[in-house]
Amino acid sequence: MRLPDLGLEVAAWEQGYRLVAGVDEAGRGAWAGPVAAAAVILPPNRPDLRRRLDGVRDSKTLSARQRDALFEIIHGEAVAVGVGMVDPDAIVAGGIMVATRQAMAAAIRELSYRPDFLLIDYLRLPQVDILQRGVRKGDERSLSIAAASIVAKVSRDRLMVEMADALPHYGFERHKGYGTRAHWAAIRIHGATPFHRYTWAPFRRLKAFGRPSLVASSRERSAERNGS
Repeated sequence: MRLPDLGLEVAAWEQGYRLVAGVDEAGRGAWAGPVAAAAVILPPNRPDLRRRLDGVRDSKTLSARQRDALFEIIHGEAVAVGVGMVDPDAIVAGGIMVATRQAMAAAIRELSYRPDFLLIDYLRLPQVDILQRGVRKGDERSLSIAAASIVAKVSRDRLMVEMADALPHYGFERHKGYGTRAHWAAIRIHGATPFHRYTWAPFRRLKAFGRPSLVASSRERSAERNGS
């Protein structure tokens, strides 16, 4: 497996861009919850930086415990970290790619320093007036993008665990809103919530599936099944 390095960052630093932010997202393919993004600026001219960030790579290749540990290390080593999230209503209204770019732009705005240059996983952000490069498989190539992938993933996962307290029937603490058999079974029993992306294709398999605000509560569904 290829490990991300600082090659792209060094190339930007050598051109005079000192504050280079890596940007990535998490949650784009989920059925529920926000799409999250993070932006991470790593310090230039730190010969030991790769060693200090040992283990940082594409968040999808790491366990939850590894991501949690690296999340803290990244915050300790980075010049700045920003996180942005866009909620399901905006995803439904504008589409996931629009929402993903909005989350990325929000993450950049949350940085304590304005970047000189952006390294973005796959995408470009036309609404952001900063020089930028979309990097194919960026979380496998760029250390700052890989760091952003971890920060975005952990930030979103923690929010989904919080949502599980408010909506305990759906198992968000386990699947984090992604499509699993258990999640689908919970939706069929309890209906969708405003936290779900209810216009997405999987939901169309449910007949007469309305907006979440119109879906019967679990208590109402239980009463119907019991004939009361």
